[in-house]
Amino acid sequence: MGLPELAAVLRRSAKERGITQEALREASGISRQTLTNVLSGHSDYKVTTLLSIADRLGYEVVLVPKMAARGLEEWETRPPIVKSQVEAALERLKRKVLGEGEGSL
Repeated sequence: MGLPELAAVLRRSAKERGITQEALREASGISRQTLTNVLSGHSDYKVTTLLSIADRLGYEVVLVPKMAARGLEEWETRPPIVKSQVEAALERLKRKVLGEGEGSL
């Protein structure tokens, strides 16, 4: 993962958690310019800066072998093979409502 991809993950995480850049900056103890550099993905920064921001967003920075990382990427992007009970029930309900297989519920 490069700096642009890492920056995208951090931006998305902050947005999903409803954390403003100002709040993240204050909690991380970094300057506004440093946070801008990190979230832009175009500037290099200290590892301690990354550790601080990641911690505030609920992440742990972990180094893994590249082959293991490739396996994780495939796992994260692959849809589940087995439906959950809720997904299966919703699918049956949808079929019943649409009149497709009324006896399946």
